[in-house]
Amino acid sequence: MAVTRTFSIIKPDAGLRVVASKRIHMTREQAEGFYGVHRERPFFGELVDFMMSEPVVVQVLEGEDAVARNREVMGATNPADAAPGTIRKELALSIGENTVHGSDSEENAAIEIAFFFAPEEIVG
Repeated sequence: MAVTRTFSIIKPDAGLRVVASKRIHMTREQAEGFYGVHRERPFFGELVDFMMSEPVVVQVLEGEDAVARNREVMGATNPADAAPGTIRKELALSIGENTVHGSDSEENAAIEIAFFFAPEEIVG
């Protein structure tokens, strides 16, 4: 299969606005820091290596009840439990390879946003 490109727009009716976005290639320090909560778990090293293996897009989404709304779109962490039509149900391979990450609370969202974005990088 040939590698090709496509173009994407998140439209105004999506309910979530992208207020910050950038493409990064995570360093070991970034991956270990971001996933530090999992440091004692057996999959930590594999997760860090995986997150460093290719560039990723990190972004800040804004909208009413943004955490819950984004989690609805993503689906359950375990794709076997995810609702039909969600990103994880349709694209994820396993709990570990579940395609997307999303904050699980407003408190964690604030921490995770600050990990990758300075306040001046967030525009509304």
